Amino acid sequence: MQGPEFNLDFKPAHGEAVTVADGVQRITVNNPGPFTFHGTNTYIIGRRSVAVIDPGPEDEAHFHALMAALDGREVTHIAVSHTHRDHSPLARRLKAETGAIIVAEGPHRAARPLHEGETNPFAESSDMEFVPDIALADGARVEGDGWSLTAVATPGHTANHIAFALDGSGVLFSADHVMAWATSIVAPPDGAMADYMASLDKLLLRDDRLYLPGHGGPVREPGAFVRALKAHRKMRERAVLERLRAGDRKIPDMVKVIYASTDPRLHGAAALSLLAHIEDLIEQGRVETDGPPSLFGEYRLAGGGA
Repeated sequence: MQGPEFNLDFKPAHGEAVTVADGVQRITVNNPGPFTFHGTNTYIIGRRSVAVIDPGPEDEAHFHALMAALDGREVTHIAVSHTHRDHSPLARRLKAETGAIIVAEGPHRAARPLHEGETNPFAESSDMEFVPDIALADGARVEGDGWSLTAVATPGHTANHIAFALDGSGVLFSADHVMAWATSIVAPPDGAMADYMASLDKLLLRDDRLYLPGHGGPVREPGAFVRALKAHRKMRERAVLERLRAGDRKIPDMVKVIYASTDPRLHGAAALSLLAHIEDLIEQGRVETDGPPSLFGEYRLAGGGA
């Protein structure tokens, strides 16, 4: 199977509320970048009494645009998919303004403990102050006036990542787990490739008809797209093994070949993605290293295999 066909055709309409599904509006933050595409998507669910999904970063213009879009409607819940700073910080201000309850999987945490001497490259991107009022387990439901959301635990991008299913609609708010414009970043120690792949398998067991992601436009054929994402990740895994067979021993050398056509600004994230693959391959018993895996470690095929 080929990898996914990414869709870059997206008009963000920064600061404007755009209807994207029945009873769903989207407002995109004006925070474009290599990891956020045109900006972070905030969603308003409901009509008279609503929930807000991923209020976004602490951004003054976005806060006022969101309040204007709410237009005096009651906000009962603020749902947060994960604790990166482009998604969660504004939840605190929105709660103070509206009295809404904040729901999420939990505070920020890494997928595994830091190794001795290791630093977390995404520490500054993480909202370490975030604490939900209610921690949601997988399958937990949040209900409001004419709507209900079900939490779908999807760790991988972060350990506390969850998607939200709009019950009875076939719509899944997939946040940063599945996006139409690019693959999700899976960067240790915050993220884990084994968790990410398991979360993709979990989504394939569902029958959602539409994904509304945290960045960019909708995913309109979720099943086919998720299968293509899996194929893409398996291709990356094979590329790592091929580079090891070719004699590469370090991640920076692999990045130069595997990501030769990728924007150099993303090579740091690419290295972390390869580290995530290598950690998974070590757990599978297919790759070996001396000591804990790291960005600057040396790697070899297990047992000297070809």
